[in-house]
Amino acid sequence: MKPAHQFSVPPIALAVATALGALLALTACSKSEAPSAPPRLVTVVKAGADDIGNRTSYTGEVRARYESALGFRVPGKLAERLVEVGDMVKAGQALARLDPADQRLAAETARQQVLAAEVNLAQTESDVKRFKELHEQGFISPADFERRMTGLRVAAAQLEQARSQLGLARNQAVYTTLAADHAGVVTQVAAEVGQVLAAGQMVFRVARPGEKEVWIPVPENRLGELAKAKEVSVDLWADAATRFRGRVRELAPSADPVTRTYTAKVTLLDPAPGVQLGMTANVRFAGAGARGGLRLPGTALFKKGEQAAVWVVDAATSQVHLRPVGVGAYFEDHVNVTSGLQAGETVVRAGVHKLFEGEKVRIAADAPQ
Repeated sequence: MKPAHQFSVPPIALAVATALGALLALTACSKSEAPSAPPRLVTVVKAGADDIGNRTSYTGEVRARYESALGFRVPGKLAERLVEVGDMVKAGQALARLDPADQRLAAETARQQVLAAEVNLAQTESDVKRFKELHEQGFISPADFERRMTGLRVAAAQLEQARSQLGLARNQAVYTTLAADHAGVVTQVAAEVGQVLAAGQMVFRVARPGEKEVWIPVPENRLGELAKAKEVSVDLWADAATRFRGRVRELAPSADPVTRTYTAKVTLLDPAPGVQLGMTANVRFAGAGARGGLRLPGTALFKKGEQAAVWVVDAATSQVHLRPVGVGAYFEDHVNVTSGLQAGETVVRAGVHKLFEGEKVRIAADAPQ
């Protein structure tokens, strides 16, 4: 006997239900098996042995040992400038001129004063000659004659004074032309035509050819290293492959009030013709310290509490591990690691605060291996 209510499922409906179930199952599987994120991309650096503790470097500027700040010896308005920065000048060559009108008037006034003093002296001499005859004849007293002789001496002194003033005025008229004291190259121009200048105000800076040196700023806590340095070498940014020998010629006795550093002047002992004034140079002092270490960029350091540390990449697993290190000294762009790290180990150089212990990383293609 058949049940009263029995329904048959159409074949097409059964096929649709089966397909929907399979689709849901695939969707669930795809959600549960989502692909994991790729390892973090990092840049690394090899910890290499270096004599950082025994070698310090400073950046400075190539300058001439002898430089002169030239200015007019008299005040006036700048009427003409004859040279520009970079021009080579010869000894005695005119560099600039002032408006000479005032000095010419002063010279003419002094000349007229000399003429007046000469006339006064001639008149006084004539008077003394007559009074001398009167004195010999007894018509004037010795005291009156002595007063006439004193007037003669005053007139003679006034003439000498007027002549000296004339010579000074003529010199000042000559000083309206500024000439080079020696041959050299103009490295600075500090005045423009039309500018009113005071006496002695710098107009040009002229560097003498020949001996060159590098001026470097040295912090006060590194002054002792200069005295201990066994070797000084200099290389240019324009030609880092060429090294020149150097010698510390002078160390400033007091610190710069702004930078609080001491200026050291390092003479180039064997400069090549390509060493030009104003070039940037690196000065290295070898044997200035007492211990060596490993060189790492400052960005590789990670602070773990009060302890400095670095992320070391395990070559076998590509995982990073935080390792405490000892830092001997901090420099402008690197640090001197004295303990906790071996030469040749791979260290993450940037992004150290985004890593975690045991994280797997990928080394950038352009990073040193």
